[in-house]
Amino acid sequence: MITVIPDVPENVAAFKATGEISQADFENLVLPHVQAKVNAFDELNYLLLLDTDLDKWTAGAWFQDVLLGLKNLTKWNRAAIVTDNKGVQNFTDIFSVLMPGEFRSFPKEFIQNAIFWCANGDEVDED
Repeated sequence: MITVIPDVPENVAAFKATGEISQADFENLVLPHVQAKVNAFDELNYLLLLDTDLDKWTAGAWFQDVLLGLKNLTKWNRAAIVTDNKGVQNFTDIFSVLMPGEFRSFPKEFIQNAIFWCANGDEVDED
């Protein structure tokens, strides 16, 4: 299931993935939320907290995730993937070279830094 992470800066579309992830999660929650952020801010600052195993993502969900990236390709500003999975961290870092905007991976213990970076582009909240 994917849920919206509350209490993040207004210019960040933040989601948490737990348990089984399906195409319906993207169609009914992620895509409308992302589109609203793009409409409001004319850019996409995206955060995904992966709190599930990758095998819990159905093929449809992965396909929908790819479509999400392609649909708003020119609107990507910053995207943070928060996970302790080293393979996903490495993929995110490599993927960042191919995509417009900035993509970064963060370990789960640094989720607050990831949220701050998504909203501001700074490494950490200095306050």
